Amino acid sequence: MSSPYPHLLAPLDLGFTRLPNRVVMGSMHTGLEDKTELFPRLAAYFAERARGGVGLMVTGGFAPNVEGWLAPFASRLATHRAAAQHRVITDAVHREGGRIALQILHAGRYGYHPLSVAPSRIKSPITPFTPRELSAAGVERQIRAFVRCATLAREAGYDGVEVMGSEGYFINEFLLTHTNRRTDRWGGAFDARMQLPVEIVARMREAVGRDFIIIYRLSLLDLIPDGQSWSEVVTLAKAVESAGATLINSGIGWHEARVPTIATSVPRGAFAWLTRKLRGELQIPVCTSNRINTPELAESILAAGDADLVSMARPLLADPHFVAKAASGRAASINTCIACNQACLDHTFSKTLASCLVNPLACHETEIRVLPAPQRKHIAVVGAGPAGLAAATVLAERGHAVRLFDAADTLGGQFNLARRIPGKEEFSETLRYFAERLRETGVELSLSTPVTTELLRQGGYDEVVLATGVNARDPRIPGQQHPKVMTYIEAITGARPVGPRVAIIGAGGIGFDVATLLTQQGSSSSLDREAWMREWGVTDPAVARGGVSPAGPQPEPPARSVYLLQRKVSKPGAGLGKTTGWIHRSVLKMRRVQMLSGVEYLGIDDAGLRIRQGDASRLLEVDSIVLCAGQEPRCELFEPLRAAGVSVHKVGGADVATELDAKRAIRQATLLATRL
Repeated sequence: MSSPYPHLLAPLDLGFTRLPNRVVMGSMHTGLEDKTELFPRLAAYFAERARGGVGLMVTGGFAPNVEGWLAPFASRLATHRAAAQHRVITDAVHREGGRIALQILHAGRYGYHPLSVAPSRIKSPITPFTPRELSAAGVERQIRAFVRCATLAREAGYDGVEVMGSEGYFINEFLLTHTNRRTDRWGGAFDARMQLPVEIVARMREAVGRDFIIIYRLSLLDLIPDGQSWSEVVTLAKAVESAGATLINSGIGWHEARVPTIATSVPRGAFAWLTRKLRGELQIPVCTSNRINTPELAESILAAGDADLVSMARPLLADPHFVAKAASGRAASINTCIACNQACLDHTFSKTLASCLVNPLACHETEIRVLPAPQRKHIAVVGAGPAGLAAATVLAERGHAVRLFDAADTLGGQFNLARRIPGKEEFSETLRYFAERLRETGVELSLSTPVTTELLRQGGYDEVVLATGVNARDPRIPGQQHPKVMTYIEAITGARPVGPRVAIIGAGGIGFDVATLLTQQGSSSSLDREAWMREWGVTDPAVARGGVSPAGPQPEPPARSVYLLQRKVSKPGAGLGKTTGWIHRSVLKMRRVQMLSGVEYLGIDDAGLRIRQGDASRLLEVDSIVLCAGQEPRCELFEPLRAAGVSVHKVGGADVATELDAKRAIRQATLLATRL
């Protein structure tokens, strides 16, 4: 039978080795790399993905020396003893028939420690430490450290290495006058500035031999002022190829760039056009990356000749069996990455172990096990939002007889609202996945079914799981019964018309989402690459250095005039995700949303919303007022069921309603389901 994805699943001959398909699992720092006692867990994590059919995996970054640390005592490979400790990882992957490369990442001025070094003494805007400028001898020591790290990786059993030359780390810093002000052989004209990566690759190839994969991660689009021109990118790529690189992987954007590159609001496959431009200049394979999360998209990119391989990092965090499912015609069963960043990058920047919102087993493969239940039970799950869907499907997978109830006529709960927000369309994929999981695991589904205590008692269930979600909190504002006042549900679903001037009460995640929706002019830019590039000021690096448009961001004019208000005196959006909060704030700023903190709500009348801020009172002359003032658990069934002797459990918003935390809800529901 012909392959459903012939280009994606085609093998790739690298001369000395053959990759079984065109899928590269890109590097992600999980936190498991930072302590050798966690290496057995890291081994299980990679082994699971090797079983899932990934062609080539790349580890999180390992520094080649102390100066290159991301943070004190973070991941590093610099000794023979350390190489021996990596054997547990490489052996586990090879037992499953997989291939794995170690990423060598020197943090440079991004190092979060006082020992950081860089080509010039120029502080990064994202770290508090000013790096030490390297002497010429110091540069030579760093090159030797890269080469030593590669030889140790081979000794440790890795199939190759990836040299991290993008995202604004050490090597990338040598390429730009923005960070390289040197006047010796490592600075000045571009031909001199690019010698560092060329020397590293050439000496590395000589040290490791011809039968070892060397991936070079090349910055195709710096997204900072005075970044590389396209001719410089091509010149470097050709030089790295000549120096002995096996393949080129694409890097997009420095970490200090003020343009999102992997968030859910970035269009799918937004940067494949760059690898297409580069591919025609080289003889070695080129890998494209960023926001590729379905086999259909990956196949189309390869079929169009945009790349030779596709790098999918977080999609393989979300579903380790992505490739196997695609190969067996089960693409509908893939747990799709929604690019939310909430459990992966946000965790990394919070110095906690990474995982995945839609797959809480990620990085916890040895701790959270979905095993057959010792005794089959009849279990009712009430509420078909994310928590209820996770609980029901895991319970059924373990062999329990499960019935899932919801009063609504569709699955999804609050995710049905989230997927309507511009830039969050990916949330639909999670509902598609769970609908397929319900079918596969045999969960009995009862929609449009209001649930009572008596209904559950009569059902004779051994266990009841309440995933009934939340109720909106009453902000108790005088006059809030006025016709111009509506709930966020009414505003998002369009159940009530929203006027041209709007006040949104509550500046948490829901308030930001409502503001984004109500200011959207036309279709979402997350579905249109050209519109997204205009909105964020991105252009071809052949036109402007670094791909930063001289015209700057050019967002569409906002559809409405919006105030976003909160009682707290803190900055609006302070509780949003570490890696995405700045994006949401930037979008609303571009759309001229007025954000006000420390607000006291005095009343609502025909004239609008009356507020006090500090000592000043004012009237906001608005046509519509949307209440986004928080939530409270909806769990009125809990006490009556418990009083009736029913074994009952609360998960998700029914348990804790602080904001709408799908990450906590899915994880909590999954953990409960593995134990019942």
